[in-house]
Amino acid sequence: MKKIVISGTGLFTPSQSISNDELVEAFNSWARQYNQEHAQAIADGSMQAQPESSSEFIVKASGIKSRFVTDKAGILDPQRMKPRIPERSNDQMSILCEMAVAAAKQAMQRAGRTAADIDAVIVACSNLQRPYPAVAIEVQAALGIDGFAYDMNVACSSATFGIQAASNAIQTGQARAVLMVNPEICTAHMNFRDRDSHFIFGDACTAVILEEAELATSAYQWEVVSSKLKTSFSNNIRNNFGFLNRCAEECVDATDKLFVQEGRKVFREVCPMVAELIGEHLASNELSAQDVRRFWLHQANLSMNHLITRKLLGRDAEVHEAPVILDSYANTSSAGSVIAFHLHQDDLPSGALGVLSSFGAGYSIGSVILRRL
Repeated sequence: MKKIVISGTGLFTPSQSISNDELVEAFNSWARQYNQEHAQAIADGSMQAQPESSSEFIVKASGIKSRFVTDKAGILDPQRMKPRIPERSNDQMSILCEMAVAAAKQAMQRAGRTAADIDAVIVACSNLQRPYPAVAIEVQAALGIDGFAYDMNVACSSATFGIQAASNAIQTGQARAVLMVNPEICTAHMNFRDRDSHFIFGDACTAVILEEAELATSAYQWEVVSSKLKTSFSNNIRNNFGFLNRCAEECVDATDKLFVQEGRKVFREVCPMVAELIGEHLASNELSAQDVRRFWLHQANLSMNHLITRKLLGRDAEVHEAPVILDSYANTSSAGSVIAFHLHQDDLPSGALGVLSSFGAGYSIGSVILRRL
């Protein structure tokens, strides 16, 4: 078996950010206008009033304080409340490709690699810009990489599943090194007029270089000790947007064409599943949670991460044991756990063990055990 390492990571962060206060001001302005316009229907009980939001509610519900976004003005416009992302011509680089290239160049620099060293590109994210041609092939062309490329989607777990797919390609000899990128414009599938979820998502892109350890030259290498994946079908997190929508003229409710979830059910069902899978994964490698110096968990909800680490450790995790980035980035889907890894890895010594884990729609769960070389 070949030893495979993560030799470089990269992060693209949009230049614009929205605070909770700014988001709440826009939401409440829309809610008051809605309630005023439908005052009679609300009074006679045929419609429900829209409740207002607050920054305190958002922090308590999620731990999120701000989020980076592709377009701030469109989201904060009460008459629009969605990002304004102009369509580009087919001759222009797509926005997902643009994000991916920026993150990839950072990861390649950190790994000490050029396009000539990489044989494959995987774009793994929750929402692809188009069905075809694959965004990954566009990224491959933009970077000048020879070889093959493909897109994949396992929602918030796309990055950990992508790491497994990249490792497989290296193990089988199909590639010496693989670039795996996670461009996420989550604000474009967000319903900013839903009080229970209008604050959840932000935008970002991460990149990871995986290669054979014998070939790696980076100063920061993490051996992929083992990975474990699990899926279990659930409707509790769903997005029904797709090409078949245009064939259903009878559809009158478009809200399920955006992100929708049963948040409380997700919390109750996913947290035990994640803790159990990570625990079993560690045990199968003759390790325990106490052997792990750092947990880079999916950045969806602070209470979820606290509960998962408490179940694993039997106590509350220290801040350095399970770093949090969702307070400033919010939920960036597949990119979240990789952002945490990218920003909180260099301080760990040789031999230190970490777990990179993701979980989300599907349900899907991924666990990757890493050892600092």
